[in-house]
Amino acid sequence: MSTDRHEADVAFIKALAELLQENDLTELEVMREYGEDDSLNVRVSRAAAMVAAPAAAPVAAAPAPVAAAYPAAAPAAALPEDPAAHPGAVTSPMVGTVYMQAEPGAPAFISVGATVSEGDTLLIVEAMKTMNHIPAPRAGTVKRILVEDGAPVEYGAPLVILE
Repeated sequence: MSTDRHEADVAFIKALAELLQENDLTELEVMREYGEDDSLNVRVSRAAAMVAAPAAAPVAAAPAPVAAAYPAAAPAAALPEDPAAHPGAVTSPMVGTVYMQAEPGAPAFISVGATVSEGDTLLIVEAMKTMNHIPAPRAGTVKRILVEDGAPVEYGAPLVILE
């Protein structure tokens, strides 16, 4: 029975690796519980993403003198390139799939220019067959929607810009 469970665990890990590749994710972590004091913790990540991170540090350090030489130009250029840095960005609290409406054919929860109140549902992120409503953290106007219906998202990915 131990060999069967080992083979099932290996198949499970391979399936997670395929899921990581198919959805273009960089990391996936799962805990599988078999019973009391018996579980399997799996963390699958892409080695390429880990190798690229140290290589990106010197590249990011090179533009710093240019930003210091032109302080007025740097903030204007940084905002359009990185929506996650925007102060009104609403980020994904989990890895999953985004849905813009409650069910197919229903109207979307939000649209660009719509006014939302704190707590209003902005969209849904499905994770492990659970539909998680993502609430507006504050009242405001939807300036940008950064994801498409049915698109996969990662933890911390910017979803919407509220102002």
